[in-house]
Amino acid sequence: MPPLSRETLGLLLGFVGVVIFGGTLPFTRLAVEALDPWFVSAGRAALSGLLAATTLVALRRPRPDAGDLRSLALAALCLVGGFPVLTALAMQSVPASHGGVVLGVLPLATAAMGALLSGERPSPAFWLAALAGAALVVGFALRDGGGRFERGDLYLAGAVAASSLGYVLSGRLAQRGLGGWEVISWILVISLPVTIPLTIVLAPSDPGAVPAWAWAGFAYVTILSQYLGFFAWNAGLSLGGIARVSQVQLLQTFVTLLIAAGLNGERVDAPTWAVAIVVVALVLVGRRAAVQRT
Repeated sequence: MPPLSRETLGLLLGFVGVVIFGGTLPFTRLAVEALDPWFVSAGRAALSGLLAATTLVALRRPRPDAGDLRSLALAALCLVGGFPVLTALAMQSVPASHGGVVLGVLPLATAAMGALLSGERPSPAFWLAALAGAALVVGFALRDGGGRFERGDLYLAGAVAASSLGYVLSGRLAQRGLGGWEVISWILVISLPVTIPLTIVLAPSDPGAVPAWAWAGFAYVTILSQYLGFFAWNAGLSLGGIARVSQVQLLQTFVTLLIAAGLNGERVDAPTWAVAIVVVALVLVGRRAAVQRT
C-alpha cells in the first residue's frame, strides 16, 4: 500500500479534528445534565491547562513575547471563558442538534470578525451570504422556540461572538510565529490562576454521586474538545493546506447532528437537516466570496 500524500494525510487529520469538535455540544449536554455548567467550564479549562503546561515543558517551548500576552489574555477570555461557559449554559435549555445548526454560522462570523479587525473589505456576495445565514438561523431558532427565542439561543449567539473573536486573535498569534497548538496551550496556561481556584470551589461535594456518563462527557470536552482536537486540526491545516483542509469544517454541523441523535437520543427532523444544509451552503458561498484588502 503506497504511503499517504501530505494532502491526504492533512485531510484525514482535519476530519479527525472536525469529528472531535462536532462532539463538543452533545458531550457538553451530557455533562451538564448532572454537573454544574460553571464547574464544567472551569474544570475543562483547568485540567486541559495542566495538560498543556506539561506538554509545553516537555517539548521545551519558549515563552511567548510580552507583547503577545495581551492578545493571549483576550483570546483566553473568549475561548476559555466565553465560549465554554455560554455553550454549557445553552445546553441546559436547547438540544445539542439545535445548537449545532446555530453554531453552523461560526465560520462566517469568524470571517466577518477577521475582516472588520484587519481592515479588509468583504465583497457584497460575502455580506449577502452572512446576512442570509444569520436570518436563516434566527428563523430556525424562532421555529424551534414556538415563535420566541429560548434563553439558550441568546447564549449561543454570545458563544458565536466570543468564539469568532477568539479564533481571529489566536490566528493572528499563530501568524506571528507561534504554532497553532502552542497558541491554545498558552491560552489555557495563562488561564490557570483563575480556572484552578474556580474548579476547586465549584467542584461537586460528592463526586461519586455524579453518574459515570456525566463524567464521560466532562472528560471528552476537557481532553478532546478543549485541547487535543486542536492538535489534529492544526496539523491537518499545516500538511494539507489551509484552503483545502478548512473546507472539511463544513461537515461539522452534520457531525453534531449525528452525534446528538445517537448520544443524546435527540430526534433530528427533516426541517433541521434542511436548514443545516442551507447554512453550510451559505458558509461555502461566503468563503469563496472575494475579500479586498484596504
